[in-house]
Amino acid sequence: MKLKIVATVTLLACLGFTEQAKAFNQQDMDQLKATRSCPRCDLSSADLTQANLAGANLREANLKGATLSGANLKNADLTSANLEGAVMNSTILYGASMTGTNLKSASLENADLSFAGLISSNLEAANFKGAKLDFTNFRGAYFRLTTLQQGTVTSDKPYGWSLQEGTEDPKQKPRESKKK
Repeated sequence: MKLKIVATVTLLACLGFTEQAKAFNQQDMDQLKATRSCPRCDLSSADLTQANLAGANLREANLKGATLSGANLKNADLTSANLEGAVMNSTILYGASMTGTNLKSASLENADLSFAGLISSNLEAANFKGAKLDFTNFRGAYFRLTTLQQGTVTSDKPYGWSLQEGTEDPKQKPRESKKK
């Protein structure tokens, strides 16, 4: 009997924790709406569709899985924010600071990233199809299986990988073929 009770309590506790992990913090959402400033906030899975967040401070915020389609984040500070799996289609990110931002598997189709700084950002499997990228700074960004604005997908090979057979190290010279 005790084993059944312990198993039930454990199962319910696990389900409660997983549900809480998916939801955003309502106090953080209220703070963002009132002040446009919510650094380190938990807004994971939040629906911010067409929200006016121009100039917002979202440094180190957790926006994993959030929906920001059509939102205005012009000149927003998203430095080191987690936007993994976020849907940001047609979002205005003009002049946004996104240094060190995690955009893994994020969708930014038709977004305006003109003059944005994505320095050292993780862009693995991100989708930029149709995005406006005028003067966007991608210095040091990690591109792997990233869909570029024209629909081209970047390589799935890590940086430094060589097409030449037998060359593991990019500094190593390829083997010369022997002529007969």
